[in-house]
Amino acid sequence: MVISTPQDFVTASALAERQLYTWLESKHYDASALDEGRNDIAPNVTLDRDSSSGRQGAYTRWRMRETPSPEIGTWQSTLTVRRDHRDNADRTWLQVDIEHMPSSTGRTPTRANTPGIAGLLLDSLQARDGLAEVKAKPAFIEPEDVQEVIEELCDEQRRLPIVIASVPYCVDANAWADRTVEHAYRHLPGLAVLYILSPEAQSSFNQELEFHPVFGGGIRTYMPGIDPAWKPDAQSHPVMSRRTLEADVRRAARTLAILPQRHALRQPLPAALATLPVQRTRPRQQIHGSDIEKLTGEIKALNALLDEAEQIEAKRSKEVEELNSDLDKADRGAYELRGENEELYEQFQVAQRRVRFLQEQLRKAGEYEAANCEPPAPVITYPETFADLLDRLKKLPYLCFTGKEKITRDLDSQSVDNWLRVAWDALLALDHFAEASAKGTAGGDFLSWCKNEESHTYPFPAAKVAMRESDTVARQDKLRRERMLPVPKSVHPDGVVFMQAHLRIGSGNTVAPRLHFYDDGSNTGRVYVGYLGPHLRNTLT
Repeated sequence: MVISTPQDFVTASALAERQLYTWLESKHYDASALDEGRNDIAPNVTLDRDSSSGRQGAYTRWRMRETPSPEIGTWQSTLTVRRDHRDNADRTWLQVDIEHMPSSTGRTPTRANTPGIAGLLLDSLQARDGLAEVKAKPAFIEPEDVQEVIEELCDEQRRLPIVIASVPYCVDANAWADRTVEHAYRHLPGLAVLYILSPEAQSSFNQELEFHPVFGGGIRTYMPGIDPAWKPDAQSHPVMSRRTLEADVRRAARTLAILPQRHALRQPLPAALATLPVQRTRPRQQIHGSDIEKLTGEIKALNALLDEAEQIEAKRSKEVEELNSDLDKADRGAYELRGENEELYEQFQVAQRRVRFLQEQLRKAGEYEAANCEPPAPVITYPETFADLLDRLKKLPYLCFTGKEKITRDLDSQSVDNWLRVAWDALLALDHFAEASAKGTAGGDFLSWCKNEESHTYPFPAAKVAMRESDTVARQDKLRRERMLPVPKSVHPDGVVFMQAHLRIGSGNTVAPRLHFYDDGSNTGRVYVGYLGPHLRNTLT
């Protein structure tokens, strides 16, 4: 958690220390006398405190390490209060980190829940994130607040996501907030700015954010850097539907926290906090006892510090490994997009040459008006929802949908408009290909079809077509089973086939829809669509 407050350093430090003591006492730890350096506040619990002040500012930092047992590992909690005189804004920064360090490097760290200290700090301090106030409880957006919230959403200095819950039609707003939203927001205090959109403000809010609306009991997470005027930007700000929320509110709460937690972990710290020295606490010198006892105690304390250093080094190595993995994924994604763009550009150049040739032929024939007229409007009418798409798919004569319609309909709750257009373009292209496949004139698979002239009536980018899965997916039973999708027994006696051929319908968020299909043109004369929904699991998910 990283927040700021307009309060001065002395006031903020005093309030933070008071709330820290309250938190420690709630855990039945001894917080009666805490000095600089290391304090033993309970068995297997230490609290380190360091501070400094100078011309460049001041900071106070507390770090608690709890080791309930060697098997569980260590929970480390750090609270930092920092004032940097080089900061142009008149503010004091606060940072809270909670992390689990497993007892061995092979174990996965346990995800931290929102600690009590976060709510205590937010309730006692004038916490802010850019233009927005950061509270432990969500605030209602009334009609007179809409413009202010829009400014907060578009604030370039914003670091935290803004999570806004809507109220379903004909449901009491306060009851909905208490019964559902409060539980859904349980892991978000300090990680996001929390709002509930009142029914009276919903119309004007969604009118202002026509491409990024939230309604019907859904919850939308608005990440920093929103562009309200750009429709494709909508997919960067995911929506959770009322159906998902009410199905299991505890699970929904965990899902809502994933993106803000990941954002908090990967976002660079403000310069004021990033420039702090590493906390290194020396053990206090023993005053009582013989020289041997003093030396033994000091060796024991130094060994404990060495163990802590090894834990931190293992954690940093793990972070570097994860960052390298993320970088590799990003490189592959960029390569894929570059290939898609190059292919689209080549198709555009071919189309331009064809248009120029046809225009020249028309001019030679004396059809000057036809050569220079504007092209007619597209004849394709796109479905308005995925439910509508499923109904219209039934009218495509060479396609057969065998998947679960509910999974496809649930894509509507994500509010990414271009998915519908891409999915419908894909189905039209598949139907056109299936007709040729049934007649034996396709001349290859769907990927080849998309690259050839025959596909120009209903084109689909070849870069979005994958005719096979990776070897890892094909070999792993768990991943392969997800792609064993239904077909009629006339296609296969088992009623399922391995549908590894798929189309990329969308990307850029946690859903990334895919369409899996099976070409049976040589047998039944149809193409079977066995799945249209969120990306199935693979080695990267």
